Parts: sequence; C-alpha cells; structure tokens
Amino acid sequence: MEKKYFQIQGIPAILWGSRSNKVYLYIHGQAGRKEEAEAFARIACRYAWQVLSIDLPEHGERKGEANSFDPWHVVPELLQVMDYIKGQWTQISLFANSIGAWFGMLSFENEPLEKSIFISPILDMKQLISNMMLRANVSETQLERERTIPTSSGQTLSWEYLLYAHEHPITKWKVPTEILYGGQDELTDRSVVEEFVQRFYCNLTVMEDGEHWFHTPEQLDILDTWTETCLQK
Repeated sequence: MEKKYFQIQGIPAILWGSRSNKVYLYIHGQAGRKEEAEAFARIACRYAWQVLSIDLPEHGERKGEANSFDPWHVVPELLQVMDYIKGQWTQISLFANSIGAWFGMLSFENEPLEKSIFISPILDMKQLISNMMLRANVSETQLERERTIPTSSGQTLSWEYLLYAHEHPITKWKVPTEILYGGQDELTDRSVVEEFVQRFYCNLTVMEDGEHWFHTPEQLDILDTWTETCLQK
C-alpha cells in the first residue's frame, strides 16, 4: 500500500493508497494520530479509495501544541483540509472516530459528501459535558465563575467549551451515515445515538459488549468486518 507523508498548510498528513478519484478523509479522536488510519486504509484501498489522515492539534506530530484541541481551532483547519481535498478528488467521504465525528459534522454540514462512517461518535457535546459536570459535582454557576475546572478523570471542564456546545448543536446532517456503537459506551448514551439515527436516517450497528474504544481482538475483528460491509454498499 502506497503511503505519502506531506503537509496541508502546515498540518501533518498521510495519503494512503494508489491514485484514485475518490478519497476518505480520516479524522481521529482524542489521543489518536494520523498513523492509526492504516487499518482502515488497508480495507478502503482494496475498494479503490484513497485515505487522507491528518494530525489534529495537540496530537501526533503536533503534541507540543497547547490549548488548541477545541472546535474553534479544529473546524477552521478541517475546512482548509476540505478545500485541498476538493481540488484533488471528485468523490469525497468521511471516516471519523469519537470526537472526530463531532468535529467533522461541525465542519462539513454543507459539504456534499458521498458517505460518512462513524465509530463511537460523539453526537451531543452539550449532553456529554453535562454528564461530566454531574459526575464531578460541578454546577454551571461554579464553572462560569472558575472558567476551567480539572476533574479526577483527567479531563478539564471549560466554560468556553460548554458555551460553544450550547451554541453549536448538530441540527443538520444530510450525509448517508453508518454508525458503529458499543453497548457499553461510557461517553455517549444509547438514547442519544438512537435519537440521532432516527433524526438523520443513519444506519446503526451495535456491538452490545463493545466499549467506546474498540481495542480488544474481538472488538477489532467486529470493526474490520463492519468496515468492509460499509465499503461494499
């Protein structure tokens, strides 16, 4: 499988596969990096797709950056990447993991993408932050006063982030979408996924004993089989 490292306006990227007129943009989740796209690319390239993966702020080659893994930094970058993609390919699809799916939907709601494939997507950031605040016993008043509050889970609650989530709900998504969801997902409630699927006419596959992070051999086998099925449609 061909692999090319390069940059898109300073954003580290990898292009996987032989030249084609169709491409998947791969957006990783928190703690991910562009190299993790290899497993997906090995499948997608067999169906004549190329895969373009990038490092989001504070990840991969960009770990030295600070305070930039947030939508007001990520969305403009993804729009730059999409502009580049539209100059190179005619058929464009999206593969995204976890918060990468939320970033992708914020960025591309008006793009005529062919398909999107989401693994454990974050679909309602306001609900996720509210759950984090509840577990940390933090009120909105307290968060507004202190602006940022570290939690025992390692995540930091941010008043600015909460406001952004309130002001930018996902209200439009017309892209044909496949979702793989773990029944034991600790970040996104099943009711949120089911409501999203009904609202935007997505196809949902549930691995009942799957978690938010698909990482065990059994989970990865399910993921690969499901991915192949999605690409055959």
